[in-house]
Amino acid sequence: MARSASPTDGGVNARVQSLAFRGWWEDRATAAREARRYARIFGRNAASVAGLGLVVAFLLIALVGPWIVPYPEDATGTVHLDRKLEAPSRAHWFGTDEVGDDVYTRVVLGARLSLQIGLVITLVAATIGVPLGVVAGYVGGRLGEGIMRITDVFLAVPALVLAVAVVSALGPGIVNAMLAIALVWWPGYVRLVQGKALAISQESYVEAARAVGVGRLRIAFVHLLPNCLSPILVKASMDMGTAILTAASLGFIGLGAQPPFPEWGAMISHGRNYLPTWWW
Repeated sequence: MARSASPTDGGVNARVQSLAFRGWWEDRATAAREARRYARIFGRNAASVAGLGLVVAFLLIALVGPWIVPYPEDATGTVHLDRKLEAPSRAHWFGTDEVGDDVYTRVVLGARLSLQIGLVITLVAATIGVPLGVVAGYVGGRLGEGIMRITDVFLAVPALVLAVAVVSALGPGIVNAMLAIALVWWPGYVRLVQGKALAISQESYVEAARAVGVGRLRIAFVHLLPNCLSPILVKASMDMGTAILTAASLGFIGLGAQPPFPEWGAMISHGRNYLPTWWW
């Protein structure tokens, strides 16, 4: 016969819930104090504040670019031969290029394109590299050894040189350039996640999951992967800038974005021909 719940049981449950809430609240308060402390330390560093300001300004320009440029049609390949190579003026802040397009418009909209390029490259590279790193770090065996040897082969060749080779085989273009860079970018994520997964695999909660019969792949992607996110996010944020520069390098040598895309590398490559006479 089942025992009916007594008032004592209700009091115990309420006390347990109260203690759980108090523990949760104390954890949140501790995290808030740590965040405020780090914010104060960050605010005292002038270089950090300046860098944050530049990043925020770049993001804002990329987000609102289409609504703040005076000639948005100039990013689509329109030709205005009647105003080509005009000097900077109130109508054209940065002047015009060889086909009469407003340079200011193309520079601002190029920020949006560059941000998209960096995001796509980073996401594709992380999507390839992170799962492979988790498998190599925890599952191991011949599969893990094979993944790491392939990773070492890719890491042995400079990324830009390999990207040039890949995009040369695929053909010039913005999509091929992003694909080529992403295909040579993933080994860094494999190496990072593999080392982190090896360290986490020795933790007690992983041993407990293994002891109760949880599968290796489930442990790898449910228990290990979430604990690898912090270094992954740090690396991804650092890689975005390098990915943008690499894409601009490919555009500069004619293997990246092709006209009329307002991509910075391609714009610099075309503009250098007019630098001695029309510097803008």
